[in-house]
Amino acid sequence: MGTERESVIEGGVVGTARALNLAVDAHVHTGFAAGRDAVGVVVSAADQAGLTAITFADQAGPDTTWLPAYAAAVRRARHRTEMTLRVAVEVEVVSADGWLALPADLAPLDALSVAVSALPIGDDVLGPREVRARLDGGLMVPGQVAELLVAAAVKGMERASRYVPTQLARPLALLGQVGLDDSVVTSALVAELATACRAAGAVVEVSEAWRSPSPRVVQMLLDAAVMVVPASDARYAAEVGHWQYLRRV
Repeated sequence: MGTERESVIEGGVVGTARALNLAVDAHVHTGFAAGRDAVGVVVSAADQAGLTAITFADQAGPDTTWLPAYAAAVRRARHRTEMTLRVAVEVEVVSADGWLALPADLAPLDALSVAVSALPIGDDVLGPREVRARLDGGLMVPGQVAELLVAAAVKGMERASRYVPTQLARPLALLGQVGLDDSVVTSALVAELATACRAAGAVVEVSEAWRSPSPRVVQMLLDAAVMVVPASDARYAAEVGHWQYLRRV
């Protein structure tokens, strides 16, 4: 893929319309939430990996109390590196209308990373086991799961983009968790997702840890002029900026 139309966020190139820039990592975790290491340890590992930019995206929600300390730790780390360091949190879509489990104060954030880890349907939010049980019981069909998943991602991105720049985390990864291949995601659904990304100004994370989305979907998003970014989803500093799946993509 040739490189065209670079996108710059906070002074660092995070993605292009035609290629993945493997010198950035758009989703890393720390010991504040899902990760294991301190912010400074993660930054040192990213430096050693030769990265130029990273986005911290620890999991947060309405009950999160550590956001000010988290943002302050990243700000302090900025004085010790030439890398671009962005402060984000990963938030879940928790209803079919795209409602997000947001922390109380978004002021410290440079971005929101929107995840759909459970499937909103009606008044329920179904985890992977519940979705699989409905598929096995004939209460749902694969195409319906794909449609609901894309709809939730679209509405979640639209809502998140009202507040801060938005990223879509590990899109379609839930399909693999319920035993479905993303071939159930039609070209029309990918086009719907791409249109929503462009409208929201959102970038799509290609997750090393979750192997999602597939090369097929990544190519379709690139062809639709959607910005895509490498995301390790690293929980340990040693995983930051190390790519195997991304290099194949």
